[in-house]
Amino acid sequence: MSKTPADGVQDNPGRLKQIRMVAQVLRQTDPKALPIVAASSIGTLVVVVLIGVLIGQPWFFIPLGILAAVAVGMIVFGQLAQRAQYKMIAGQPGAAAAILKNMRGAWTVTEAVAGNRNLDMVHRAVGRPGVILVSEGPRSRVGALLGAEKKRISRAAQQVPIYDIQVGTDEGQIPVDKLQRHIMKLPRNLTKPQVSELNGRLQALPRSMQMPKGPIPKGARMPKGPKLK
Repeated sequence: MSKTPADGVQDNPGRLKQIRMVAQVLRQTDPKALPIVAASSIGTLVVVVLIGVLIGQPWFFIPLGILAAVAVGMIVFGQLAQRAQYKMIAGQPGAAAAILKNMRGAWTVTEAVAGNRNLDMVHRAVGRPGVILVSEGPRSRVGALLGAEKKRISRAAQQVPIYDIQVGTDEGQIPVDKLQRHIMKLPRNLTKPQVSELNGRLQALPRSMQMPKGPIPKGARMPKGPKLK
């Protein structure tokens, strides 16, 4: 069913409201963020218009500069918003799970497949690289959790690569804001049918614990990353 003009009018206020909300968050978390967005847009406009002046066609380059300024401003705005969201959830139980669940690509994420009463936990993501176990918690405690979970799924995973990643601030751990980028760099070891077969074997395993109720709100949306093809 095609959208009518009225539908577009109804959608725009929602988008503008969302942008305003994100702008408010940015203003609170980083007072320099919005000036950076404005400077990026204005700088782009000035550069494009100057090019038009130099080649003798300023009126042609003014609208082109406006479009370029808006595009650059939105890109910078999105990147800064992503950093702000990562900063807000860093250190909270379930932060890594929120990022895993919102990665682009064919991922199957199972939250808290292992954990303890200290809210240290291990999440499992299955995709083209294989099985990825992501822990949250101090390095001194999560090593045993990761080792036990790796051993538990090794028979079901068979010869599929199993990666273990520790998310945190201790030495050797990956900060939560770099988790998605780290995962996207992993090699694609499996075909789509192999991923589907692997998921079936792993989903048949019993759950050792349930995801604890943490401070991350229900339906929270994390920024999307690059798609893993």
